[in-house]
Amino acid sequence: MAAVPLDLLDRIRELERQVRELAGRAQIRPALNTINHGTVTIGEGGQLFVRQPSGSIIFGVGQNAEGGDWSTGLFRQDGTVALGVGGNITGPDDRQMIRIWSRTEDALLSDDAHAPGHLGRPWIPFPLHPTAYAVMDTNTDWQYAWIGAYPVQNPVLVLSLATYASAGGEVRVNYGLRAETPSTVATWTANAGKWTIKNLALPMHRTRWGDTVTVQVEHRNSAGNGGMQTRLFSSYTRGTVNANEAPDAPRAVNAAAAPAPFTTPDTAPNPSDD
Repeated sequence: MAAVPLDLLDRIRELERQVRELAGRAQIRPALNTINHGTVTIGEGGQLFVRQPSGSIIFGVGQNAEGGDWSTGLFRQDGTVALGVGGNITGPDDRQMIRIWSRTEDALLSDDAHAPGHLGRPWIPFPLHPTAYAVMDTNTDWQYAWIGAYPVQNPVLVLSLATYASAGGEVRVNYGLRAETPSTVATWTANAGKWTIKNLALPMHRTRWGDTVTVQVEHRNSAGNGGMQTRLFSSYTRGTVNANEAPDAPRAVNAAAAPAPFTTPDTAPNPSDD
């Protein structure tokens, strides 16, 4: 049987059907809650937030609107920050710091603002141990009163000392990296017949985190008929207060030893190895 061409009305009805089908499909949208086999990029100042129903942010990443710093943050249900990388900046030195915050918004753990290779918080004890010469009589030669050697955590060493010398004397602190001869970094006079108190904040120069350093406290009598003793009240390391406390740069580090982002090395290097 010969094909019979459709008349004009049939053609119009077919076109209307196709238009309705296309219009219906245009209203069908897939669920936008899954990304398969793809990469999402947010650039040029963009931000991504995850909010709980109350509106409080529990996760955020992108450019910080206040200071322009690029940051990542995890927040608690009450809106207080729990962990941050970058953000929360007060000046140019603390950009890109990493911090873990308490629920009262105090930084419990952080790297250091002015010594990026060191721990800023928490502060860590640096034990010094007394020797037989911590209390001595008549000796006018330098003798060790307190000594210690430990891995560096924070960039600043804090010492609080008191010395009594009946006839007067001198006290000094020596400091040096492992395998080098310690050098004197502080010297002072102990007044005769009374306690001389000394509080020191000494940058841990030329160190990386984990380097072992030696600290020695020495003292000596000014006269052969004198007696003296040096007491240690505190010895710990802390973060820097300002840029003036930043230690001198460490020795060169092999950049290839650091793992690249998003990789897991087979073995982790010992941070105390030279």
